[in-house]
Amino acid sequence: MKKYYAIVASVMLATATTATAGGILTNTNQSIDFLRNPARDAAIGLDGVYSNPAGVAFLPEGFHLGLNWQYAHQTRTITSNNPVFALGRKNQGLAAKTFEGVADAPCIPSVQAAYNKGNWSMQFNFSVPGGGGKCEFADGLGSFESVVGGIASQLRGLDQIATALGQPVPGVTGYDMDGYMQGRQYYFGFQLGAAYKITPNLSVYGGLRLLYGNATYKAKISNIQVKTAGGYVDFGSFLQSATAMVDGGITYVSSSLEQVNAGIAQYEAAGATALPEYQQLVVMKTQLEGSAAQLESTSGSLNQLQKYSEGVNLLCNQSGIGIAPIIGIDWRIGPFNFAAKYESRTEIHMTNESSVNKASEIPAVNKFRDGEKIDEDSPAQLALGAMWSITDAIRLNLGYHHFYDKNARWYNNTQNLLDGGTNEYLAGAEWDITNKFTISAGGQLTRYQLTDAYMNDMSFVVNSSSIGFGFNYKASDTVTLKAAYFQTNYEDYDRVTSKEPLVSDSFTRTNRVLGIGCDLTF
Repeated sequence: MKKYYAIVASVMLATATTATAGGILTNTNQSIDFLRNPARDAAIGLDGVYSNPAGVAFLPEGFHLGLNWQYAHQTRTITSNNPVFALGRKNQGLAAKTFEGVADAPCIPSVQAAYNKGNWSMQFNFSVPGGGGKCEFADGLGSFESVVGGIASQLRGLDQIATALGQPVPGVTGYDMDGYMQGRQYYFGFQLGAAYKITPNLSVYGGLRLLYGNATYKAKISNIQVKTAGGYVDFGSFLQSATAMVDGGITYVSSSLEQVNAGIAQYEAAGATALPEYQQLVVMKTQLEGSAAQLESTSGSLNQLQKYSEGVNLLCNQSGIGIAPIIGIDWRIGPFNFAAKYESRTEIHMTNESSVNKASEIPAVNKFRDGEKIDEDSPAQLALGAMWSITDAIRLNLGYHHFYDKNARWYNNTQNLLDGGTNEYLAGAEWDITNKFTISAGGQLTRYQLTDAYMNDMSFVVNSSSIGFGFNYKASDTVTLKAAYFQTNYEDYDRVTSKEPLVSDSFTRTNRVLGIGCDLTF
């Protein structure tokens, strides 16, 4: 029974990140240039304020401003198998059920700014490097329903008790419930730094990024009903009648046990322990003690459920701030450009404002206790890139990202459940068709080192491949317009918890992004 309220609290673990590219907690899609060609790690452009800050020093002198807007639509789908689902009123007797969450981020903004003068480049970036929207599971999650279904399955045991007590059999054969979950998460990033050209072909960068995290998680389980021989009844009302029956049974058994003990004492006092009547009383005592233990256990289980007889309605708001340094280097040699960037781990402690006010013996509940500070670090990242200018009009790009996930600190040390950090491999190309019009396209492979222990339906990632394409149009000497489309195709991750009976989950996602923006030069 404890699993029930553990999972209800654990639902708050669900994040609503609409990350379209990057590590487990990191968004790297911070510009329209990235959407149309994600291999931007050695590209020379204003978007480099995020992706290649050292390379921004090679832009012309003056003030450069980039404005970007993205719309992202994502779904998260979990297909769960559990025999208790067959007991559900809405499940048509099926043990398999699909739970889908929809995550929309109607506005993911980012701003890049740089002022270049001489060998110096002063830079600023505003972005959403983590989270970026909200995710809603209108029917809750499998972890909600499996526990409620498990309770219905356990309540079948009341039939035997009712029969023994001469009471009407409840005849529990199913359940009904309404589940809901919503998570909203934003990590706003503010980056300041400077690049310096050591030589005409070599530049370095140093800066700081401040992350401000803000999140809200909601979970609700309502309208819990139990299917009995007389139809569906309210879970709370059923518990009251079941508790009354069990308590009455405890009283009856206790009274009977007192009488049996008194009879045994009389026979023993008379030295008549060899009589068949005495032996019958001893057997009856053993049976009554077993019934008493069973009734006490059942009573305890029913009492634990009473606090959830009216369902569950939880709310938790979190916020926190962290700062981390960033360094970078860019080196040009002939038609080639090479770049590297390293972002340190951002240590963040999210502070709770929650409806959970008291400590619980269930650790998952304590994560959302009011006033608690929760570890939610953004992992360190290494980015390497290369660009080859085949001609003045055609450029090829390569990139590699590594996220040091296991070196971050997350709640309950969940980072230790991973087999390693995240790796990304990127490639793309750009072609200046005319002096005003540029097209580009690229792709990205993202590979996590996941384990069954790490994966759960409240928060999951899966390996993916992404493609993006778009264009730049130079409307004037000072204005460049941009548009792009980016799509991620996800693999399935299958986890088998039990083979007999079959309990399993299959995880996958979808993601599509549209973006428009402009660069201004003054």
